[in-house]
Amino acid sequence: MEIDLSARDVAQGEAPGTGVRTHGKARSYVIGLAFAVALTLASFWASSTHLIYAPGVPVLLGVLAIAQMGVHLIFFLHISSAPDQANNFLALAFGVFVVALVVFGSLIIMSNLNHNMMPMDRLMQMQR
Repeated sequence: MEIDLSARDVAQGEAPGTGVRTHGKARSYVIGLAFAVALTLASFWASSTHLIYAPGVPVLLGVLAIAQMGVHLIFFLHISSAPDQANNFLALAFGVFVVALVVFGSLIIMSNLNHNMMPMDRLMQMQR
């Protein structure tokens, strides 16, 4: 019986090719850094310029922030929708779901509390 030492140890259930290192190259990080710096500078420019319609500035900053998150996910965390990244993608989706649930749940609770609060003039009358 001959043992093949050149074969890579593969965990049971691991898809072929998942052990191949496809990320972490310096070029990927440099491109990500360039995008991140450009988006950061664009955010500072958008917040300090008068060339953009004032009510549109928060929307633009939100779009730039989402783009910045995308850059970090793709170039630094290497999250993709590739078959070998399914667990990472599902964990990210679950994390986003939990954060959205907490934020929107808190907004609903605060809105409900605000709606059920006693008006200020009536509260002042009770204190007299």
